[in-house]
Amino acid sequence: MKATDTTFLSTEELIALAVKRDEGRLAKNGALVVLTGKKTGRSPNDKFVVQEPSSEGQIAWGKVNQPISEEKFSALLGRVQEYLTARSARSAFQADGFVGADPKYRLATRLYTETAWHALFTRQLFLRYGSAERPKEPDFTIYHAPFFPETFIIIHFGKKIVLIGGTQYAGEIKKSMFTVMNYWLPQQGVFPMHCSANADARGNTALFFGLSGTGKTTLSADPNRKLIGDDEHGWSDHGIFNFEGGCYAKCIRLSPKTEPQIWNAIRPGAVVENVVMNGDGVINYDDESITENTRAGYPVEFIENAQIPGVGKHPKTILFLTCDAFGVLPPISRLTTKQAMEHFLSGYTAKVAGTESGVTEPQVTFSTCFGAPFLPLPPKRYAELLQKKLSQHKATVYLVNTGWQGGPYGVGQRMSLPITRTLVTAALDGSLDSVETTPDPVFGLPIPNHCHGVDSKVLHPRESWKNASDYDTQARELAGKFAENLKKLGEIR
Repeated sequence: MKATDTTFLSTEELIALAVKRDEGRLAKNGALVVLTGKKTGRSPNDKFVVQEPSSEGQIAWGKVNQPISEEKFSALLGRVQEYLTARSARSAFQADGFVGADPKYRLATRLYTETAWHALFTRQLFLRYGSAERPKEPDFTIYHAPFFPETFIIIHFGKKIVLIGGTQYAGEIKKSMFTVMNYWLPQQGVFPMHCSANADARGNTALFFGLSGTGKTTLSADPNRKLIGDDEHGWSDHGIFNFEGGCYAKCIRLSPKTEPQIWNAIRPGAVVENVVMNGDGVINYDDESITENTRAGYPVEFIENAQIPGVGKHPKTILFLTCDAFGVLPPISRLTTKQAMEHFLSGYTAKVAGTESGVTEPQVTFSTCFGAPFLPLPPKRYAELLQKKLSQHKATVYLVNTGWQGGPYGVGQRMSLPITRTLVTAALDGSLDSVETTPDPVFGLPIPNHCHGVDSKVLHPRESWKNASDYDTQARELAGKFAENLKKLGEIR
C-alpha cells in the first residue's frame, strides 16, 4: 500500500501536517487538540476476533471476544485496503513502531491510517525505532480507517492484522495491540498486565492494577519515584517491562496542583482529545461538555523522572485500584494471597463516565483481572501467572479504593486524592507492612489500624457513614455480588 511514511518525520513536521490538513488546532501550551467525533471512548460492542484455526482453540469466546468468520473479515479487509488505497495519493500515512521495551518480547507494528494526527498518536504512544533497528516487515499490521462508514475493531491472530474502522477515538489503536500482547505473551511464559509501574531510587518496583479512571496514571506519576509506564506491562523471569513508549492520561479536571507531572507533560508534541479551548487557545480541563473522557497522549519521557528504557526489577509492592461506587470498601487494605487472587479475578470497579461510549455515570461492574475487555484467553490463564509470580517473589498486595466514601455515588464524596497518595506512599515505603490490622466486618479485608497523616475514621469506611445500618446494608449487597461473581468464575485453587 502506498502511503506517506511518517516513521522518521520529526514530531514538529507531523504536527504541522495535521494542522495544515485541519485535523486539529494548537493550544496555547503547544499541544495538538483534536476532536474524535461521535466516538469519544472505546466501542466494545464493535470488537471482534476472527475465528480461525491457529487461535480458535485458545480464545475465551463470548461477549468480550465476539467471533467473526474469516470470510467476513477478508471482505472487510479488502474494502478497507481499497478505501485507504483510494486516499493514498493525498491522505494515507504509515507509522512504524514496536510494543515491548524488553527486546526479547517486542512486536514490530505498522499502522496505515488516513490522518496525520493518528500517525502522530501512534508515534507518541508506541516505542520508537532508531534508524538501524527498524525491521523490513512488521509483526503486526494495523489498518486504521477512522472515517469508514461502518464501525469495527477486529483482530486476526493468524494473519497478524488489526482492522479498525468507523472510529476516530485513538485509544482503539493502543488497546488493540494490548489485546495482541495479552494473547501472545502467556505463550512465552510472560504475565501481561493492565497496570502502571514505577520504582523508587533503589529500584524497588511497584505495580498499580486497575481499569481506566481508577488512578493508575495519576498515582504512578509520583515526583519521588521513577515512572516506568502508565498502563500496560509484562512480567517475565527477568522483571517487568513497559509495552509502550508513551502515556494516555485522562485529563478531566486536571490541575497543576494535584497532578503536576501530567500537567507539565501536556506541551508541544502532546495530542489532546476532546477538550474545550477558549478563544486564546487555553484548554479548559474542567469542561466536560464534549465528554468526561478527555485524554492526553504524550511520550513517557515528557514525565520528568521517567525511567528509560521502561524496565524494572520484580515488584516488591502490588496495588489493586478499585473505584467503589457503593462507598463501602476501605481506602486501603493489606490482602492475603487468597484475597489477592479473589480480587484479581473479580476486578471490581465502576465503569467511569465517558470511558466507553454510552456510559454517562459510574456503573458497578466486575472486570476480570482488571482488564476483561482486553483479555482474549480464559481468565484462569492470567490468574495462574499472577499466582506463580506472587509465590516466587513474595510481593505485598494492597487493595486501594479510589472511589466513594461516606455513602454511595450521589450521596458520599469521591476519595480525597491527597489522602490516597498518603496511603499509597505508606504502602510503597513499607510503613504499613507491619501495622496491625482489623478485619472489615463484611468483607474480611485486613484494614491497617493507623497510617500517619490519615484520620482513622477514613480508614474504616463504616465510621464515615452517617447511618451505620445503611452502610451494613450496602456492604452486604456488594458482598453478595462478589460471591455471585466468584461462583461464576469457579473456586479459587
